[in-house]
Amino acid sequence: MLAILLAHGAATALAPLLVYLWGRRAFYPLALVPLGSLIWVVTNWPGSDRASTVTIPWVPELSMDIALRFDALAAIMSVLVLAIGALILFYCAQYFRHHDGHTENRLPSFAAEMVAFAGAMFGLVISDNALVLYVFWEITTVLSFLLVGHYAERATSRRAATQALLVTTLGGLAMLAGIIMLGNQAGTYRLSELIAHPPTGLAASIAVVLVLVGALSKSAIVPLHFWLPGAMAAPTPVSAYLHAAAMVKAGVYLIARMTPGFADFAVWRPMVVTLGVATMLLAGWRAVREYDLKLILAFGTVSQLGLITTMVGAGGADMMLAGLAMLCAHAMFKAALFMVVGIIDHSTGTRDIRRLAWLGSRSRPLFVIAAAAMASMAALPPFFGFVAKEADFETVLHSPTLGRAAPVVLAGLALGSVFTTIYSLRFLHGAFARKGEPQPSRRVAEMHRPATSFLIPPAILAAAGLLFGLWPEAMDDLLGDYVAQLPGGAGYHLALWHGVNLPLLLSALVLAAGTGAYFGRERLRRLRTVRDPLGNADRIYDAVVRGLDRVSVELTALTQRGSIPVTQSVILSTLVLLPLAALVFGARNRPEFALWESPLQVVIGLIILAAALAATVMRNRLAAVLLVGVTGYGCGALFAFHGAPDLALTQFLVETLTLVIFVLVLRTLPAEADRVYMRRYRWPRIVLALAVGTTVTVLASYATAARSGRPIAELLPDAAYFLGHGANTVNVILVDIRAWDTMGEIMVLLVAATGVASMVFRHRRFGAAPRVPAVGQPDIGVLPKYVAYSPAAGDVTWLRGSELRDPRHRSLILEVATRVIFPLIMVLSAYFFFAGHNTPGGGFSGGLTAGLALVLRYLAGGRYELGETLPLDAGKILGLGLSLSAGTALVSVLVGAPALSSALIEVQLPVLGTVKFVTALFFDLGVYLIVVGLVLDVLRSLGARIDAELGEEKTLVSTR
Repeated sequence: MLAILLAHGAATALAPLLVYLWGRRAFYPLALVPLGSLIWVVTNWPGSDRASTVTIPWVPELSMDIALRFDALAAIMSVLVLAIGALILFYCAQYFRHHDGHTENRLPSFAAEMVAFAGAMFGLVISDNALVLYVFWEITTVLSFLLVGHYAERATSRRAATQALLVTTLGGLAMLAGIIMLGNQAGTYRLSELIAHPPTGLAASIAVVLVLVGALSKSAIVPLHFWLPGAMAAPTPVSAYLHAAAMVKAGVYLIARMTPGFADFAVWRPMVVTLGVATMLLAGWRAVREYDLKLILAFGTVSQLGLITTMVGAGGADMMLAGLAMLCAHAMFKAALFMVVGIIDHSTGTRDIRRLAWLGSRSRPLFVIAAAAMASMAALPPFFGFVAKEADFETVLHSPTLGRAAPVVLAGLALGSVFTTIYSLRFLHGAFARKGEPQPSRRVAEMHRPATSFLIPPAILAAAGLLFGLWPEAMDDLLGDYVAQLPGGAGYHLALWHGVNLPLLLSALVLAAGTGAYFGRERLRRLRTVRDPLGNADRIYDAVVRGLDRVSVELTALTQRGSIPVTQSVILSTLVLLPLAALVFGARNRPEFALWESPLQVVIGLIILAAALAATVMRNRLAAVLLVGVTGYGCGALFAFHGAPDLALTQFLVETLTLVIFVLVLRTLPAEADRVYMRRYRWPRIVLALAVGTTVTVLASYATAARSGRPIAELLPDAAYFLGHGANTVNVILVDIRAWDTMGEIMVLLVAATGVASMVFRHRRFGAAPRVPAVGQPDIGVLPKYVAYSPAAGDVTWLRGSELRDPRHRSLILEVATRVIFPLIMVLSAYFFFAGHNTPGGGFSGGLTAGLALVLRYLAGGRYELGETLPLDAGKILGLGLSLSAGTALVSVLVGAPALSSALIEVQLPVLGTVKFVTALFFDLGVYLIVVGLVLDVLRSLGARIDAELGEEKTLVSTR
């Protein structure tokens, strides 16, 4: 099973290259992949009492083990997926023979997507883990979107692809919620275990409904049926494979898989049977009104899917056997008919039955193939469609699970079968008959005859329908392997002749009524109403989408007004309302409050409170920022007094760097805020601020009181020392125990750096800070005339970049102090980095310290001094840091260890003795470089760039 998945993955990767080299002929070798996989399925066919399983442990905490199970039902579906997939790929080589250059340019991706879809469908039907099944489920959704939208230049294709994606993804999300609920209820996500021991209760019933929503949307069951006819905008091979044999069968497969365990749920049978019968009737009604051959087959597919869903979902071994028989018959005749339509369109350039006449006379082999497939679809003996339809009528008539509803269901299926007969005749007569015309229509007269290789795939499927109709015992044995596992087993067996009975008479009545209705269509057409009595699902879909667009616009206009205070108010209001509502209506333990543990905490708390209150009334922006900084430093002091020097160090460094960034931004704003604006909405802001503070305090208290087990914090020191080989628990958590979290955080930093640079620079996001050599000497007139070697600066150059600053902004004391302190800060940064695994520090703290050193150099020497200090591209530093961190994960995997795991290396040195080295240091180095790169980019953007713009404005003003 794994080999088949890997083979399809490899073929997907090679398909574009093969198409580039061989063109459309590459479909022939690609068809060998599902064909070879089919041989494995046939030679390893599981019996009724055994199933092959493969389990690969992966993220056991999330129950995401890759569990594969190859039983009889999986084998049946695999034959359909792989056999028809191989024929479709073979068919593609001729289908794209005369297509335009634009289509040929997209053939490489098309070939890869088709092969990938075959592999994804195989993975879906053999998945025993419901979560893994959902992954394959959504892969087929994405691939369907790409394949339906193959003709991207056409608006109809784009709309159809989007519609299919929205509907099936919505159903998939509902199904995911149901799967999670079922797994939580049962304690397992294994389908085999869920079906053997299904959970009970209201939550399980809701979960079952959600799973059914996903399955029914995938199989285009009412009211989510409209996406399938729209998807006919795809190339015909896509329609023949995805929408006749494979993708739309995924939902039916899931229902057939879960029926043995969940059919007796109160919500299951009414939902499945009612919607199935309604789908068969509604889609059959629509099929008899279409003129496009593909749309006739598309609505016919939806109708047949309703029939199959009813049969496999009603419960009972006999109905399951009949439903699976119809599933196989439908896959054969509908895929064949879609390929016939592709040949007609390819040869004549039209699919409109009003433009086709004498086609049967001009292409008799194609007519014979279409007639055989149509006979199976219309349930004519001796084709397999007749055998399956007889089984449907018989098993519904005597179904113990349907009870009193059996006659009603049987009547609905009989009426739907009348529609099937009508649109079958409409297809065959509309495409191939002479229609009283004295000569072929223009399209048929100008057609080119299809090649023999073009006819082989549909001919094989049409012949298979005849073969299994004459020899139904073979199919009965294959399908019986799965049906035998159901309670009671199957008492009914597939056969071409069961004698003269009610199902046979009903079949004859259906054929007679359908034939009479078709040939008496002129009289029936007079009864047509001007208004469609059943409505139009496409218009309803469009109205829903337009309504959602309007709601989203109104909601966005309400919440995203371009005002930062409004946006913050919405976020903070949500923070207050949702958690407090959950706390009020949920279970909770009474917290125990301790306001303080030492008088020093009271003093620091009062300072923080005073600074916070002062910040709310301060008009001067810089003073307000400094007061806010006091609250941050106060929090750092509390961390230090509570025995968390690492947190305190990080808090102090972050607070200092944040203050610098605030100062850089505030240079472009007025010094003081407007008094009128400050008074506006003062009381609502006061109330919101108090509510946020109260919410955070209350939630923290109740969260602490809710703890019932041993705090994990008590286990972390030992885990850090014995597993992470470090005494500094905080740093070991960052680079080892929770390294995945850190990886995500540094990616956020990269995004932040890119965002800052993108807002400031218009064209180039990254780059190096400006340097003195790029400007030249002051005496060549590049700078304003007041910039020169001033007496205030003296003849000694402490910072080279400061020579290019306005003398009024220079400070000799600051330049000298910076020149002396900068090396010491960098040494401290290196110490924090190397010692951080065992003492307070680490890559993050070391990077912040180095960033503050760059800040000091910039403040003392200006923007050119920044380039002299670190003449490197900020983007390259960020990229190198990310490469080191990600490379640590990759190297761990290559040596056979889990990703981002660390190892302890001990080295004996002559003088130093035993030196211990932890490989997590490389990950920490990546963090260090990313922080340095972020600070450099912020200084280059908010500092040097704004300096340049302010200088240009001053020069312009002085010139005027």
